[in-house]
Amino acid sequence: MTAPSTDTTRPNGRRDRIRTALRIFVVAAWVTGIWLLILTGRMILDYIFHVEMPSWANLIGQLHGLFYMCYLMATMNLGIKARWEPVRWLTTALAGTIPFMSFWIEHKRRREVTTAFDL
Repeated sequence: MTAPSTDTTRPNGRRDRIRTALRIFVVAAWVTGIWLLILTGRMILDYIFHVEMPSWANLIGQLHGLFYMCYLMATMNLGIKARWEPVRWLTTALAGTIPFMSFWIEHKRRREVTTAFDL
């Protein structure tokens, strides 16, 4: 009989996948947060100060929506690999809809994941 093989690359492979997912999440959180701030500024100018917006300003909301979907996919990717509980998923996903919150949640989740997986 042959001895069972011990796959020592699997734990390191999981850490590498989590590290990659974390990098994607960090970039997605920052891009989403920046576009949300741009959208917030545009809405303040339009609805509070009644500044006439050029036609291209309507694209700001659409771009934020596109980047928010990427943020949700990055959150799901990291959440699956890090095995988050549903409350953590939900709070992380909602952070992309509140100005400045995506930056804070990104910092918090990055610290949690790097500590938990020794990255």
